[in-house]
Amino acid sequence: MSATSTTDPQLMKFIIAGLEEDVKDGDHTSLACIPADAVNTARLLVKDNGILAGMRIAEAAFKHVDPDAEFKALMKDGDDMAFGDIAFEVTCKAQALLKAERLVLNTMQRMCGIATMSGRYAFEVADTKAKVLDTRKTTPLMRFLEKEAVRIGGCTNYRDGLYDRIMIKDNHVDAAGGMRKAIEKVHNYLKETGRELEITVEVRNLVELYETMDVGGVNRIMLDNFEVPLIKEAVAIINGAYEVEASGGITLQTIREYAKAGVDFISVGALTHSVSGLDLSLKIKK
Repeated sequence: MSATSTTDPQLMKFIIAGLEEDVKDGDHTSLACIPADAVNTARLLVKDNGILAGMRIAEAAFKHVDPDAEFKALMKDGDDMAFGDIAFEVTCKAQALLKAERLVLNTMQRMCGIATMSGRYAFEVADTKAKVLDTRKTTPLMRFLEKEAVRIGGCTNYRDGLYDRIMIKDNHVDAAGGMRKAIEKVHNYLKETGRELEITVEVRNLVELYETMDVGGVNRIMLDNFEVPLIKEAVAIINGAYEVEASGGITLQTIREYAKAGVDFISVGALTHSVSGLDLSLKIKK
């Protein structure tokens, strides 16, 4: 049975597109100097400290370019990794190995960076009730992998896209003509279309908070760019009537204070939008 028949279709689509971008009509360097029947074993060498992520992508990519590839996992996603660790060994045709090398490394390095950042944020709030959420601030067409890395690191996925949750933000409010109109129009839309989507409303101040609560019919209130003292006041006003989320410029250094203020969720764009990849290297065993 081929790898493509047993692997997540979305992942296979990503692998095929990534190889097309890099290889096109051929890896001419490998085709020129490596015999077609040559088989080699390579190891993924860890050169940074952090959290490992992306092992299933590596296995799927190598088995796609060589269905006879043998993939030996020495570590698993979510493991703490340190400089000098070996994450896996793969044995396959050398031309195929080098064809998939860069796709595997680029993807895993980014996923490891995201998982590591997520692990740091999750650690800061571990003894509170707050869950750390990711956002839509992701790399186009890599969102499903980046959100997977967020989960591996210990944080929580928010909505997958614009289609699976209503989120009324400042631009929606301003374009709709005010908070009340925006919420009422959302209620009408969901009723008319027969959709059942949870509703988050972003509020910029206590005036919008009171207006949102007056209209009602929402699931979560997002307190955007509130300082911690104002967060505490807003949590007291809401008093358990709705889920409470804090967002806006919350950093690794400040997230604990927001979590201790009593919110249920904290959304952090930095989990994905400003992460540096960790250093990994794929080396053929001599």
